[in-house]
Amino acid sequence: MANTTPMPSLAKLRQLDISQVEYWVFDLDNTIYPANSGLFSRVAERMTIFIMEHFDLDHDAAAEMKTRLFRQYGTTMRGLMSEFNMDPELFLAYVHEIDLSDVEKDRELDQYLSELKGRKLIYTNGTVRHASRILEAFGIMHHFDFIFDIFDSDHTPKPDPRPYQMFVTKSGIDPRHAVMIEDMARNLEPAAALGMKTVWLANDHDWGQKGAEQDFVHFRAADLKAFLSAIVKL
Repeated sequence: MANTTPMPSLAKLRQLDISQVEYWVFDLDNTIYPANSGLFSRVAERMTIFIMEHFDLDHDAAAEMKTRLFRQYGTTMRGLMSEFNMDPELFLAYVHEIDLSDVEKDRELDQYLSELKGRKLIYTNGTVRHASRILEAFGIMHHFDFIFDIFDSDHTPKPDPRPYQMFVTKSGIDPRHAVMIEDMARNLEPAAALGMKTVWLANDHDWGQKGAEQDFVHFRAADLKAFLSAIVKL
């Protein structure tokens, strides 16, 4: 089914006082690049292969296990740690080494980020290495001065509220002057509770939509560039 969620109107975005925003907090996967790009499916497939090889399962059984752990624990890695005492570094080092040779630099996104005033930070359930490779591949690494990853959060994934406070403390931001942008709506709840304004990048995944109609989602957009395009017009 096609995504019919409208982009934020300029009228609604005027409720966001851009002059008060000093920090822009971005999720990584399915946010820096759109969910329909298929790029994250490369990570997901490597998760399946890892589980196949580690537990001697066929592809379907491994994929089912990956999905179950993700839904139950927030990330597949957290599930593997909880149920099988898995070394997270071993898992993450494998699943994030995806082929990025066909990814082209996104000059349009680069320009939008250049026009966005304030600090730009990444908060991801992935790793610094994975985030750095993605940002370098798209030619936008120079815009970001801080990456908070799953190791910084002591392997506790979003939307557990505890690492959000850790992120705020370590990055030195004032959440009352921050905007957080995410593809998983439920991950915006702790950000809103800290005082951030929130933007949900709408998608058709049930795990992405959970919580999308709640008050902690302040704005929504079709994808990151749609949101940034509307912002720069202000």
